[in-house]
Amino acid sequence: MTTVESGRVLVVGGYGAVGSTVTRTLAEWFPGQVIPAGRDGERARRLGGVRMDVGDLAGFAEVLDELRDVGVVVMCVEPEDAGIARICLERGIHLVDVNATHRLLEDVTKLHGRATAAGAAAVLSVGLAPGLTNLLARRVHDAVGGAERIDLTVLLGAGERHGTDAVRWTVAGLGEPVAGRTRRVALPGFGERTAHPFPFSDQHTLRRTLGVPEVTTRLCLDSQAMTAALFALRRTGLLRGARRQRFLTGAFGRLHLGGDGFAIRADARRGDRHATLALTGNGQSRATGLVAAHVVRALITQSVPNGVHHLEQLTALADLPERLGPHGITATR
Repeated sequence: MTTVESGRVLVVGGYGAVGSTVTRTLAEWFPGQVIPAGRDGERARRLGGVRMDVGDLAGFAEVLDELRDVGVVVMCVEPEDAGIARICLERGIHLVDVNATHRLLEDVTKLHGRATAAGAAAVLSVGLAPGLTNLLARRVHDAVGGAERIDLTVLLGAGERHGTDAVRWTVAGLGEPVAGRTRRVALPGFGERTAHPFPFSDQHTLRRTLGVPEVTTRLCLDSQAMTAALFALRRTGLLRGARRQRFLTGAFGRLHLGGDGFAIRADARRGDRHATLALTGNGQSRATGLVAAHVVRALITQSVPNGVHHLEQLTALADLPERLGPHGITATR
């Protein structure tokens, strides 16, 4: 078990859509201990931070060595591979990773032995989905005595200004082939919506961490017209290909049709048993940043096992939905 007894918190992407919430929240809890970082050195330095590029592994390692006293790194941008995670964990630096790409999460998971040997902990699936969806899945899974099937539904606000990485990730997901059927799902505050299978990483992770044979995550937007249009385009195959995805990433980054509310719902079934739980709030990027900040606080103030873990595997964070209540994120059954 480990806690961060000393050292500052380095927030990579600390001035972005997610990272700004992480930086601001942690600075309130741990004054003088938070260092924002990013490729735009001027923006980072204005906040008292440093320039850091996750695409330059040698440079990243040099900055860590120069800072000397970093105890936790929060990754709010998506690197190309698990190299950054390896550098942190082999130095005994704890990692909180907001990355949502299944392939990258699996690669970081393979560093479990190195992290354990170095006395470090990495927490993955940190955010809204994956993240809070994982925690809700854990609760409904336990409520039915071990689920045979879990259905997760995510509704995102189409009007929110997301970071570039988040938009790029969503566009790439629309181009991936997926299995499963659409479903009509009642979501608190939004009514009944049509949700479509989407390649969120949580459905892959939960099959392993909870031992559930069938897990499907579905997506819809608060704008029903935009939801219908996007998934109609997906069926045509026009959203595949790097060139088209770059164009769509730029277009979606400028298009804001809807609000910033979100809702997530988890349903677990075992025989005739059924349990459901939902969370609602505003600002997906803000919610992701708050989850990351609370994970960091748990690493600093509570005992967390060494090694690499997904959010739903840590008992120290089982009550995270309740901790988010004062931030306007509320649970409903």
